Amino acid sequence: MSTQNATGGLAFPVESVERTELRGGQFQAFYGLLARELIKTFRNPFVIVITLVQPFMWLAFFGGLLSQLPTGELDTFLLHAPPGTSYLSFLLPGVLSTGMLSIGMFGSMSTIQDKRFGFMKRILITPTSKATVYLAKAIGSAVRGLVQIPVMLVAGIAFGVHLQGTPLMWAAWILGLVFLGTGFSAFFLAVTASSTDWQTPGVVSNFITMPLMFASGAMFPSSIYPGWMKDIAAVNPVGYSAQLSRSVLTYGQFTGSDLTYLGYLALFAFVMILAGTVVAAKYLKAE
Repeated sequence: MSTQNATGGLAFPVESVERTELRGGQFQAFYGLLARELIKTFRNPFVIVITLVQPFMWLAFFGGLLSQLPTGELDTFLLHAPPGTSYLSFLLPGVLSTGMLSIGMFGSMSTIQDKRFGFMKRILITPTSKATVYLAKAIGSAVRGLVQIPVMLVAGIAFGVHLQGTPLMWAAWILGLVFLGTGFSAFFLAVTASSTDWQTPGVVSNFITMPLMFASGAMFPSSIYPGWMKDIAAVNPVGYSAQLSRSVLTYGQFTGSDLTYLGYLALFAFVMILAGTVVAAKYLKAE
């Protein structure tokens, strides 16, 4: 259906105008919901403290324990890294990657909170689509995870880690972390889309975090894994992020392999968002 202008000529089709207005409304809703997620995060000091302290504890306790081993034994038997590489230098990039695993749990808990307190019902009776709500939640969770990066880097320097890499390498590394965090946030939200149970995000997180963390090469080199763990590590996006981070921060290089790792992380984020958007459109509910 089309409309006529004052001179009798054809104006733009009404359906086209309506679609354009709807798309513009979805963008505005997305930015509004994303801003709300970030404001909620930074207004909640408890969430910020947990986000920062959890990876720091891994670095302090786990790294501090194994860093007491003689450097020669670390180089030969554990790290398979260039001579003189400390375990903390090996561990820091891995902890930064594994830290992005748990951020999706907070996004899921935020979604369930919105359901339980009625906000989700109010937003879903507006023209805002479920996909828009889902994407705002996923990206908000990923941004929340980036808060830990500067704190962890400062902590690493305080523990004696010498950081390498150029600003361009760092940009690629951080982009990889963004892809990783977005992918796992999208995954968590898709799994819990139909749930209103406070315990669900924690149960899902505990189920997937440990195997993905230890079968990734983030804590130890995957070359010492048994065969079945190597199979997991071969497709584990946490491992690709850890290798990319380690190349930049520990070895100060960015090779063709690192570009492949970055591409894999981008593909992981895209697939998770695509699948999650489909799941959210069908199963996301207000209560």
